[in-house]
Amino acid sequence: MMSCVGTLVTLHLPPGSPLTDAPWVITIGSLGDREDWEPVVCGPYERDHAVALARAVVADDDLMAVVEPMLPLDGVDAIRTEIETIRAAAEGDTGPGDQLLAEQSGGGPPPRTPEPIDVRDGWRRIAARLSG
Repeated sequence: MMSCVGTLVTLHLPPGSPLTDAPWVITIGSLGDREDWEPVVCGPYERDHAVALARAVVADDDLMAVVEPMLPLDGVDAIRTEIETIRAAAEGDTGPGDQLLAEQSGGGPPPRTPEPIDVRDGWRRIAARLSG
């Protein structure tokens, strides 16, 4: 019997990273070229919820989930400023910084998968941060 194991890819954030509090999205797609369908993008979620939900979805299916932060930027100038900031940081980057972390599902006990009410509570917290 062949077992299915998916892959989760996300950023490994240093302690205190401001991205932890950003809204996060999950993109779920086929692992490799085995299937031909458009990826599913869902969210926003709080980071811990996004990681737990993605891990649960790929745990027993040949899927890849990418969990990444959304940057709620409010216009062209804000987007351009963020791009300039990232480019400038990349030019002088000699340390590891934020790194992609890929893990095969099934390694160790997964975090508790949030219930829908937990996710909705998270949405309210995200909305409060974005509008505050």
